[in-house]
Amino acid sequence: MIGDLLINVGAVSLLAIFAFWILRTRYLVGVVVVSGAFSLTAAALFVVLDAVDVAFTEAAVGAGIATVLGLATLTFVPHFEKPHRFKGAALGISWFPALLAVATGLLLTLAVSDLPRFGSADAPIHNHVAPHYINESPNEIGIPNIVTAILASYRGYDTLGEVIVIFTAALAVLVLLVGRTRSRRDKQRKGRRQ
Repeated sequence: MIGDLLINVGAVSLLAIFAFWILRTRYLVGVVVVSGAFSLTAAALFVVLDAVDVAFTEAAVGAGIATVLGLATLTFVPHFEKPHRFKGAALGISWFPALLAVATGLLLTLAVSDLPRFGSADAPIHNHVAPHYINESPNEIGIPNIVTAILASYRGYDTLGEVIVIFTAALAVLVLLVGRTRSRRDKQRKGRRQ
């Protein structure tokens, strides 16, 4: 129990440190790399919370694909963010967005206090279709893992839609990267001819 608490507190502390560092730095390569570390830490936290399927997705998409695409994007832009100041920003802080973020955080904290206890079997979400999935999936689907049965059969079209969205986004990024590379190559050829 104490070991799990220490792991959770350590992982959340690392997430907070990574997030603060990402917000404060202007070196964009570092931002991409630390964002990948943030995603890997979040994936580890999901493993501790017994959400291995979410951990795999976070590690693959957040740490893997997003980091590779971020580094590929940085080949086309400067590696440092230009310093900027907002009008009316004292001490480098723009007060309206800061107050809005604090107010939103307070409202979310108030809303969370009204939720059922974490893991409670009496929570409304556990009394709708979850009993049917748990009791009937071995008979209806024949897959021993309930999560796989839900994603592959009961929510198959939803999962297919998510795969199509990710595939379309990957194609769009590839088209952008290839188009940018071709235009750069064409400019280099024109420069050599002259």
